[in-house]
Amino acid sequence: MKKLITLLFICLLMFSSNAQETAEKPKDYSSKVETLDSTIKTLYAVISGEKGEARDWKLFKYLFKPDAKLIPSGKDKEGVYKIRYMKPDDYIKSSGKWLVENGFFEKEIHRKVDVFGNITQVFSTYESFKSETDKAPFMRGINSIQLLNDGKRWWIINIYWTQETKENPIPNEYLPKQ
Repeated sequence: MKKLITLLFICLLMFSSNAQETAEKPKDYSSKVETLDSTIKTLYAVISGEKGEARDWKLFKYLFKPDAKLIPSGKDKEGVYKIRYMKPDDYIKSSGKWLVENGFFEKEIHRKVDVFGNITQVFSTYESFKSETDKAPFMRGINSIQLLNDGKRWWIINIYWTQETKENPIPNEYLPKQ
């Protein structure tokens, strides 16, 4: 009986060791958050893709400090401005399927950066498209992105955004120079 138990234990150890070797190693995303620019570019790239194209949600979550928020704002049916607080996982649950089913590209067209110590505020003007080949955006707006540089990497703390409307056009100072 002892020999059988020992044999089973050895087989279990061999199987466990083999499974660990073949398990996928976690991706190293550190280069994506080395600079402010790489962090912002990665944010836009990771949510963008053609219809049917999966997004790298592990990379998306890697950009954010724990307890970070995504905060969309806009008017409700009564014309009152509302906001919604989401964690990165909430955003994935509420928008992830739609992004893949419809195709979505968000492109930064202008950036204004303010820095004080380790905190950075970015006003990032964007245009949204259903496909990378689209000529005209179906939506524009501004992402107000707050970031932390902890001396090792950049972290997104919050993204607070609103879409452009006829009543609320994007001011010229947040558009590309013509």
